Amino acid sequence: MRHFLTLKDFTKEEILEIIDIGLTIKKNLKNKVYNKELENQTLAMIFEKSSTRTRVSFETGMTQLGGHALFLSNRDIHLGRGEPIKDTARVISSMCDMVMIRTFEHSMIEEFASYSKVPVINGLTDTYHPVQLLADYMTLLEHNSADNLVVAYVGDGNNMTHSWMMLCAKLGFELRIATPKGYEVDEKVLEESLEIAKQSGAVIKTMNDPKVAVKDATVVTTDTWTSMGQEDEKEERIKIFNGFMVDDAMMSLAKDEAKFLHCLPAYRGLEVSEELFEKHSKIVFNEAENRLHAQKGLMVWLDRQRDL
Repeated sequence: MRHFLTLKDFTKEEILEIIDIGLTIKKNLKNKVYNKELENQTLAMIFEKSSTRTRVSFETGMTQLGGHALFLSNRDIHLGRGEPIKDTARVISSMCDMVMIRTFEHSMIEEFASYSKVPVINGLTDTYHPVQLLADYMTLLEHNSADNLVVAYVGDGNNMTHSWMMLCAKLGFELRIATPKGYEVDEKVLEESLEIAKQSGAVIKTMNDPKVAVKDATVVTTDTWTSMGQEDEKEERIKIFNGFMVDDAMMSLAKDEAKFLHCLPAYRGLEVSEELFEKHSKIVFNEAENRLHAQKGLMVWLDRQRDL
């Protein structure tokens, strides 16, 4: 049995296999061929952080695979209201076939997984957002943009940045991360990524100048400057992140055919301009849709591991 908590735990071949399963399922769905590989199985979805894309994609995906999804907020269950995480994990994993958790502390999902009898999927923590990176890379493959990849990440050193670092380290491309001073990536995650990168030949660079990061990049990506739980920092962050908005001027520094990605929600006029976002909206919303297909590939892959 395998859990999906961070891309660090997966090989390049496994990551690409998961995405390939998702692409096959997506192609079949478009042709009205339905894969019922998870028929009669139940996915428990635990949400301590709310989300549009995570809930809709996992719930719809499980339905399309022939299974059922349960939405469980922290108001619906005893988790966080007196019951130890390990007890909740034992109970839910004795009744359900798979668990997806979207929460704050990464240690919470690690503890839950250590007591779970079934696969646990990280739907987002403050440290990592690996399911989003499956969708992002699937999108680049579909747009023939995965070769000779040079990715520029502009913005906060957050869970998306950490997940890009892990994907880069595993797959072996170049990643340039530009953050304001004081908002850099986690040093431990950076050290782990750089160590893994020695094996794949990946290049990971961190800096504070977004223009240097974007120069001749083939992909430019960003994320909100203020993540959930940081609302009281919003006004301060807007001032500090001045100059980090991806707009036409910044995008013009990248390769002519460079792609723009955003995990959404997008705050126009902050991390991305309205004009730039709308120019690249087709690929961004394809990226959003691919959360559905990449996660179906992941759930099918995890289910198959139980039979090995």
